[in-house]
Amino acid sequence: MLNNLERVQILSDLLPSIKCLYGSTIVIKYGGSAMKNIDLKSKIMEDILFLYYIGVKVVIVHGGGPIINYWLKQMNIEPKFFNGIRMTDKETMELVEMVLVGKVNKDLVSLLNCSSNIAVGLSGKDANLITASSFFPDQSDNYTGKVKSVNLEIINLLLSRGYIPVIASVASDLNGQTYNINADSVAGAIAESINAEKLVLLTDTSGIMLDINDPSTLIHNLNIKQLEDLKNQKIILGGMIPKVDCCIKALQHNVGAAHIINGSIKHALLLEILTSVSIGSKLVA
Repeated sequence: MLNNLERVQILSDLLPSIKCLYGSTIVIKYGGSAMKNIDLKSKIMEDILFLYYIGVKVVIVHGGGPIINYWLKQMNIEPKFFNGIRMTDKETMELVEMVLVGKVNKDLVSLLNCSSNIAVGLSGKDANLITASSFFPDQSDNYTGKVKSVNLEIINLLLSRGYIPVIASVASDLNGQTYNINADSVAGAIAESINAEKLVLLTDTSGIMLDINDPSTLIHNLNIKQLEDLKNQKIILGGMIPKVDCCIKALQHNVGAAHIINGSIKHALLLEILTSVSIGSKLVA
């Protein structure tokens, strides 16, 4: 049990971080298995609200891989991936949009709005927030997309009025064709466009490790050159590739820092951002 002096000391220790982040913008990508655990989901939303109430402008971008896979299984559709990117045929695309926009997005918005009226749910289609293009232009029946451009008008409007945009990673191209875009890539593109102070990816792993099976090999601080070296050495593989790539691109375009952290750790967001004890991997230019 902490005494009063210890409690005050904890608050005092947080002041430099709070002062540094006040008025800044943080883009948080939320996804992975932490979305399936109601208690973890509630704690993450509490952390986001804490950041909001200390003066941080927060943008949330979400995926929903485990939930999509659950519904694909119910429909007897086998999920397919290439280098961590979901391969999306027409049938899968329809289900992905229903799950991400109709369920996951609204669940997160409702959870945030239980104690406030500050969350607004969007997809990349709203106000043409994201214009998509095909990730595999030579495959006509593949609706896996990538970000072609970002229109910040709706995000800036919401942030200026004190709202938290909650964005599902589905968007259309110039012809109105719907695409499923990797949520890490959407978060990175938005962070880059809005000149965010931080990009935070909540994942299923502790961060970047030299040995994926050994948490003690977690690397807490890396720069772009080290990241490229690890990719070339095939240490960064699979689903970590799009995460690292979006972080590198964001760092090259004036995002202050990127963090890859384990969303299954309670209060991971606050521990990583507000304290000196790094629990994940911090990436800088």
